[in-house]
Amino acid sequence: MFDILVYLYETYYRPDACPAPEALARKLAAVGFDDDEIAEALVWLTDLAAMTDTAGAGQAEVSASTGTRFYVAREFDVLGSGAVGFIQFLESAKLISALQREIVIERALALGESPVSLGKLKIIILMLLWSQGKEPDALMFDDLFGTDDEHGTRLLH
Repeated sequence: MFDILVYLYETYYRPDACPAPEALARKLAAVGFDDDEIAEALVWLTDLAAMTDTAGAGQAEVSASTGTRFYVAREFDVLGSGAVGFIQFLESAKLISALQREIVIERALALGESPVSLGKLKIIILMLLWSQGKEPDALMFDDLFGTDDEHGTRLLH
């Protein structure tokens, strides 16, 4: 599924440039992606879009949050200490808001994996920003596309 998400990010500048889900599924299949992965990615993206749309109304109140986020055991088990630390870093640097943090956590939990790798978490964050029509700033871009334990140095296109 993550290969599809990265492909969409690289291929479509903004989410509204994507074709309708049915046409997108055909296009992804023509490129060579597996039907099950396509279906999983489309459901994941649809849920992300729904969360982003719903969250838009309360953005001002939640964005100004100065409280401390405590993670319940299930969240910490799924995310792991590296991912929690990375999320806290992005939020403390004001690169993501409290509302965006919550969407990232929910989308990571929706994967059904434990623990979610730091590489996958970075893709989730990238897709959240993409779905909101925002580009990562230079600092975040370096963090998202730098090196991680799984993939080594990445080649930027």
